[in-house]
Amino acid sequence: MKLLTYKEDGQLKLGIKTDLGVLNVEKAGNTYNQEVPKTIEEVINNSENGLSVLDSLVKTALEVENSSLFLEEESLTMGPAVPNPGKIICVGVNYKEHAEESNMALPEYPLLFSKFNNTLSGHNQVVYLPNDSNENDYEAELVLVIGKEAKNVSKENALDYVFGYSNGNDLSSRDLQFRTVQWLLGKSPDGFCPVGPYVVTSDEVGDPHNLQIKSIVNGEVRQNSNTSFMIFKCDELVSYISNYMTLNPGDIILTGTPEGVALGYPEDERANYYLKDGDVVTVEIDKLGKLTNTLKQETK
Repeated sequence: MKLLTYKEDGQLKLGIKTDLGVLNVEKAGNTYNQEVPKTIEEVINNSENGLSVLDSLVKTALEVENSSLFLEEESLTMGPAVPNPGKIICVGVNYKEHAEESNMALPEYPLLFSKFNNTLSGHNQVVYLPNDSNENDYEAELVLVIGKEAKNVSKENALDYVFGYSNGNDLSSRDLQFRTVQWLLGKSPDGFCPVGPYVVTSDEVGDPHNLQIKSIVNGEVRQNSNTSFMIFKCDELVSYISNYMTLNPGDIILTGTPEGVALGYPEDERANYYLKDGDVVTVEIDKLGKLTNTLKQETK
């Protein structure tokens, strides 16, 4: 199932992508007198029952083909696929070739850092580049969405705790990132964590370790790799993180980016690849659709 959030009357609503368009879950529930989850958080927090209810709702709506219940996806203003994660955990240097292009040693343990909720943005949303940064970079990443409380889980069982997957773009202002030894500032400007357009449930994705992952800037493919090249796999990451902090439903993990970022080019060429006003970036991962954002230069 492909779940999404969209904005309507100042609120984020839950939708489901189908062959007939995006099902308006709340309206469909009212139409068929069914008690349904109204937000993606409600689905994730009660995933087994929530997905069963939604599956039944989708089948009913598709059988009746009531066009009033379906919305054109292109007409929607999308929100972040996961609007209110308790934690946004990111993994740095998790592809060997990216480590090499960045002149960084291969990590012995997962290199973890965080972003905050102010960084979240949705598909087709404009993201503003900080007015005093000239080195803004794209990073295509597979996002894990946690589906149930995970504490000290084994690697063997770790993926059972993943509700679904999404596209993410770990946007990074490199000059701010490396201004100090802490990366936080360069990773956390407003809007610098686009996630979407969907959360695709784990059953539909299957193996997360064999997905083609790309970033495309103004139509040019910049990154083109596969999640099989991760240093620390998804199950390892969930298990490792859960040993030290409890993962809760709705938490998200950005699993690292492959080679091809602007930072990986020779220093005298990077200016040609850093993001600029008007650039359009798309992150595309097998089975997860395409996440696109336009960059605009912030003005004081």
